[in-house]
Amino acid sequence: MVKRMVIMLAVIGIVLAGIFEHGPILAYVKAMLGEKAMAAFSMPPNTVSATTATAQDWQPRLEAVGSLRAVNGADLALEVSGIVDEIKFNSGDDVDAGQLLLHLRSDDDVAKLQSLQASAELAEIVYQRDQKQLKIQAVSQATLDADAANLKNAKAQVMEQQAIVDKKSVRAPFAGHLGIRMVDVGQYLSAGTTIVTLQALDPIYVDFFLPQQALDQVKVGQSIAMQVDTYAGETFRGEVSAINPKVDVSTRNVQVRATLKNPDHKLMPGMYATVDIDVGQPQRYVTVPQTAITFSAYGDTVYLVEDKGKDANGQPQLVARQTFVTTGSTRGDQVAVLSGVKEGETIVTAGQIKLQNGSPIVINNTVTPTNDPNPAPVEQ
Repeated sequence: MVKRMVIMLAVIGIVLAGIFEHGPILAYVKAMLGEKAMAAFSMPPNTVSATTATAQDWQPRLEAVGSLRAVNGADLALEVSGIVDEIKFNSGDDVDAGQLLLHLRSDDDVAKLQSLQASAELAEIVYQRDQKQLKIQAVSQATLDADAANLKNAKAQVMEQQAIVDKKSVRAPFAGHLGIRMVDVGQYLSAGTTIVTLQALDPIYVDFFLPQQALDQVKVGQSIAMQVDTYAGETFRGEVSAINPKVDVSTRNVQVRATLKNPDHKLMPGMYATVDIDVGQPQRYVTVPQTAITFSAYGDTVYLVEDKGKDANGQPQLVARQTFVTTGSTRGDQVAVLSGVKEGETIVTAGQIKLQNGSPIVINNTVTPTNDPNPAPVEQ
């Protein structure tokens, strides 16, 4: 019976020792059982991962999500309907401004144009002849005025018919890169049917929105860095070219446009992009992985690793000490610590959920949380 009571007291003493490390109960239990017996009853240390807090230069920046847009872009179509007679391009061609791309069947319109041109030439001859007749008083001024009106009317009809003939053709309104051809020779096209898309790809725009609070930090000519998930790890450089003079009343955001060079045509209109704008001067902060921070309504905390020396077997004794911290901005997987952690201190980055203040720990960094300031998604 006495032996059982001693064992029960030992267990209770060990539990209380986690709270009162130097309490009288712990001293009594140690005296009763000895250090070796206490080691037999003690809990094994918790395994955690840890890293050293380092100081890094942080460049303040604004981040936004945007979409790429061509400097010039259009879906080409005809104003009139008709049968496709000729196609003068292939899908994916680079074309010059004014280059003929497609022509509709227009034999009857051309014939009418030639007839009107002949009438205009006759009206010109009549007008020139009556001018000479007027000098010898062979015709009246009224006749010459009528001839001039007829000539103007004939020329106007020629111009009108020429416009109808021109509408039977599609020409590139600007130099650019053609997309996929959507029509075939002999096909009947209704007015407004898209024939092909034409995009001017170099340079290219990226449009994005920033909150109105950031207006005083963004200026035309400011450099930007852009990434698209199509080219992971590659950064495209450009500069702010325009800022919308109006703030959206529903979102309180302002639209910003930047221009980037795109000689290889790697960037295409409609792409999703992330945009970073460097603002202000770099600042130096103690930086830790975001996984090291335990966020709560009572304050943010981290666990520092303290070295208590070596035990009787010569093994290092490490314990976790909880401390409150003040955090700043985030950058990828990292967070800036404004107070609570000093450069060079070792902090726990994973396994905090099973820790208490003063818990013994063992560091195992076989698997560690990510600590990348510019993480990129990994496709599986």
